Amino acid sequence: MPKVRHYADLAATLAGLMWLVVYWSISLSAQLGNLQPTMAALLLLGTTVLVTFVHRPTRVLLRRYHVRKRRTEMWMHILALPMFLAFLLGITFELLFTPLGGVQKLLLFNVMATAGWLVFIITLGVKLATHQIKQHRKA
Repeated sequence: MPKVRHYADLAATLAGLMWLVVYWSISLSAQLGNLQPTMAALLLLGTTVLVTFVHRPTRVLLRRYHVRKRRTEMWMHILALPMFLAFLLGITFELLFTPLGGVQKLLLFNVMATAGWLVFIITLGVKLATHQIKQHRKA
């Protein structure tokens, strides 16, 4: 497997983790009634984005096709699918039991997004193992 795919996997994994930190910090801020956790997470996110735009080797690396493709896959796992599933589970829970508040709905989304990120990590591991087995059989 080419090095650029390993970098793409690492970049997408770290980007997903970074966004999960932001999601969970929003949930923690809502629970505590204080904006400091969210502001700290957004400061970390902004610093990371600034470094990736200013540092030329990182900027060139992140333009490559494989990185963009992996990031799109990551976004599907931590944003699109969890929003859909949290919406359906939230409606189902409200119909069967009791209405959910905003903090509970956000917590449900965070749990789904974290599960989606873990599925993304497992998927990358399976892809890596498959490529390693294919290369080992060719050699």
